[in-house]
Formats: sequence, structure tokens, C-alpha cells
Amino acid sequence: MLGGLLREERGSAVVEFVFLGVLLLVPVVYLVLTVGQVQGGSFAVVGAADQAAKVFVDAPTPQEADARAREAARLALSDFGFAPEQAVVDIACSDECLAPGSTVTVVVRLEVPLPLVPSVAGAYPSAATVDSTSTQIVERFG
Repeated sequence: MLGGLLREERGSAVVEFVFLGVLLLVPVVYLVLTVGQVQGGSFAVVGAADQAAKVFVDAPTPQEADARAREAARLALSDFGFAPEQAVVDIACSDECLAPGSTVTVVVRLEVPLPLVPSVAGAYPSAATVDSTSTQIVERFG
């Protein structure tokens, strides 16, 4: 009698496995994509701030230094797949810019967009905001 009941039952283990697998796997994959996007943004702002500060102190004039630093930050961000419009680059000098011995500080702030989410009214929903600061000293004997 017990053997007859067990033979008559039909399981749907494959359907349950696929359903639960998809239900649990999709959020985990999206979480991994989001963490990867934030990590990429972190690497991008560190590189952008560092390169912008180095380029700034090597320029002959403050106007050219500002343009070169912003271009260096733009290139570093685009290397990691981020649009330059998503980032804010702030440049500050301790004394007169490019005076020997003065310091130049570059801060790059980036709104990291959520992966696979389209823009809403021209703006992307943000997963996180990452920023980095880099300071360089202008050489005394340049």
C-alpha cells in the first residue's frame, strides 16, 4: 500500500529548481554587477584625480594647467567606461597656482549609475557616489 502511494506521486523538482534558481540567482547576479560598477568607479576616480594633479603641476600657465587637468580626468574616466558628465572635477591651489612650492589638490567626484537601468529624464539612477583626492607639489626648480 505505501509502495503504491509513492509510485503514483509525480514530482516537479525540475520546475521548482528552475523557478527557485532564477528567483534567487537574478538578485545575486545584479548585486555582483552593481558592486563591480561601484568598484570600477572607485578605480576611475583614483586614476582621474592622480593624473589630473600630475598634469596640472607640469603645465606652463594656470589656464593651460586647468584645461590639461580636466582633459586628463576626462580620459581616465572614459577609460573605465564612465561619461565625463557624470563626474565633477574640483581643482584648488594652496597659494598662487603653479608658484614654486605651492600645492595643487584635485578632487574628482563620480555618481556611479546602476547597471542595466536606462536614464530617466537624461539622468541615471545612482548606485553610489565615489570620490578621490590627490595633491601634488609644484617643483621649486622647474
